[in-house]
Amino acid sequence: MRVLLDENFDRRLKPLFDEAFEVVTVRERGWASLTNGVLLAAAQAEFDVFVTMDRNIPYQQNVPSLSMGLVVIRAFSNRRATVEPLMPEVNQAVATVQPGKVLYVGP
Repeated sequence: MRVLLDENFDRRLKPLFDEAFEVVTVRERGWASLTNGVLLAAAQAEFDVFVTMDRNIPYQQNVPSLSMGLVVIRAFSNRRATVEPLMPEVNQAVATVQPGKVLYVGP
C-alpha cells in the first residue's frame, strides 16, 4: 500500500508507519508547491492513502470522487510528541480506509 504524507505531517514520524506501507512525503515526491486540489488529483494516480492534519480538506475537496482514501489526524498540534501516541490508530486507519472515504484519528 502506498501512502502519501502531507506537508503538515512531521516527517520524523515516517518510521512509525507499519513496514507493510510504502510511505512518501509530499516534499520527497516534489509536490510541495501544489495546492490541495491539484495535490489530491496527482496523488490518487500513485497512492492508496493520503495522510494529513488539515481538517478542512474533506470539506474543501470532493473526497468521494477520489480513488484513494484520506486519513485526517485530529490533534492540537503537529508536533512529533503530540502525534506519536496516535500512530497505532493512524496505522489501523491507513490499513482500513477505503477509496473515496475519510477516517479520522484522534480526539
